[in-house]
Amino acid sequence: MRFAAAEATVRSERSLEPAAVMRAVTSQPAVIQGPVGPLEAAIDLATDTPVAVAVICHPHPLHQGTMQNKVATTLSRAFAHLGAASVRFNFRGVGASAGSYGDGVGERDDARAVVDWSRERWPGAPVYLGGFSFGAATALAIAARAEPQGLVTVAPPVARLPQDFSPPRCRWLLVHGGADEVVPMEPVVAWAKALERPPEIQVLEGVGHYFHGQLRALTEAVTAFFGPELRA
Repeated sequence: MRFAAAEATVRSERSLEPAAVMRAVTSQPAVIQGPVGPLEAAIDLATDTPVAVAVICHPHPLHQGTMQNKVATTLSRAFAHLGAASVRFNFRGVGASAGSYGDGVGERDDARAVVDWSRERWPGAPVYLGGFSFGAATALAIAARAEPQGLVTVAPPVARLPQDFSPPRCRWLLVHGGADEVVPMEPVVAWAKALERPPEIQVLEGVGHYFHGQLRALTEAVTAFFGPELRA
């Protein structure tokens, strides 16, 4: 598997986003105390009075996954455009975050710590959770316990879910490329449809794992699903 191509730092994505959600997004550095030390983070904002907070998890740390991944950043910016404070962060051992790779278990602990921090930083604001690839599996794994208002998972490798996995009870959007060459779409969709409370599933035909040239479609999917409740 080649993950490196997915990790180009996002340049300006403004030209890829629908005009309806165009706002200037600023990014502020942050440091969050994690289970094994400080976690490097960035807060994406398009308003001084966010109506919600979104926590976004990045792809696999051992395959150059960072909070600068273009798909994770697109998710974050989509929530920021909808009025949320979006928190991207580096898992343990990535960038300036303390620690070393935790085989998925430690990363789930990191994500829970960031959710807790976000709730303290913006008390009363509804929390949304999301991620891409490894980060999608991480977000999905903690969702039942973290109890977010909403969840978005992009190309989740569901084989990485823990044995004691409990499906989320919140509104959930699953986005998958129909031509995903890393996490095949068919078994993920079949698994999701078999759940007692399946997610909203959007398969983007012809789109590969890394969403090359297709970030607009991802932004539009997130905006259409979460926009009505956040804009209300």
